[in-house]
Amino acid sequence: MQDFQTIEANGVNLRVAVKGEGPLVLFVHGFPESWYSWRKQLDALAAAGYRAAAPDVRGYSGSDKPHAIEAYDMEALTGDMAALARALQPEGPAVIVGHDWGAPIAWNSALLHPEQFRAVAGLSVPYMPPGEHAAIDVFRNFFTKQGLFFYQVYFQDEGVAEAELEADPAATIRKFYYAISGDAPEGTWPIDKKHGETLLYRLPEPPMPLPWLNEEDVAYYESQFKASGFRGPLNRYRNHYRDHDLLRAVPDSQIKQPALFIGGDRDLVLKMFPGDVVKDMQPNFADLRGVHILPGCGHWTQQERAEDVSRLLLEWLSGL
Repeated sequence: MQDFQTIEANGVNLRVAVKGEGPLVLFVHGFPESWYSWRKQLDALAAAGYRAAAPDVRGYSGSDKPHAIEAYDMEALTGDMAALARALQPEGPAVIVGHDWGAPIAWNSALLHPEQFRAVAGLSVPYMPPGEHAAIDVFRNFFTKQGLFFYQVYFQDEGVAEAELEADPAATIRKFYYAISGDAPEGTWPIDKKHGETLLYRLPEPPMPLPWLNEEDVAYYESQFKASGFRGPLNRYRNHYRDHDLLRAVPDSQIKQPALFIGGDRDLVLKMFPGDVVKDMQPNFADLRGVHILPGCGHWTQQERAEDVSRLLLEWLSGL
């Protein structure tokens, strides 16, 4: 069983699930998750001689939930992870692993705080330095101007997505998780949805339990979002311009530390735009030691393929 610690880091209190003793590996979850999404990796890494730690990212579950949108920009969140790593392992740098929004947090923690992180892995979301235009403007051009729904654009208006997702957090988790998982039939996530429609509109109820998600898991997530709400998690999406300005100012955007990427061949993130995003990201690393695309896996990489992800992480860690 993991222990929970509350650690003051970068001006906020973060609840952290910690298990095992040894070199520190810090796990960063995405949207809409919590430390719980890493539960299987905490067990596997602790058994292999690592100290595995998974915080609730600020805004989530048992961590502090500042109200201001700017409290969730990339500078703040990478600062949280650097401070947390220092607190948990003051004697030296840690390894950081992230999934979904946690992947950009992990990639940029390694970039902005290289003294604190000796290696970095990302799941689902490849590392791409910012281009000339902020991502939200790209999304608006690509989707909104064509009359199409895009979730990150929908999330921009304060209070709108919060009201929808908080109305029934258990249904939110079930429908959203299933629709972009590897278990959902092609087309479950509708790509023809119109701008002005909502996130959960036309998403079906899944055939529970799923192989990787049961009613007990959903109930845990429900309890966390009933307590925290969705404002903090959604505020992450409302910082595109601040993040763009911060990261465009970095003189060298190549990640120097040993790196690893794990994705799924049914993850819609990897199909969102034309081209081969996995191939395109490789020049952004000085030492990319592995790229693994798991067959049949959707977006929830470490939950859908817990054993595979733990094995690949341990193989990579053993070579550091």
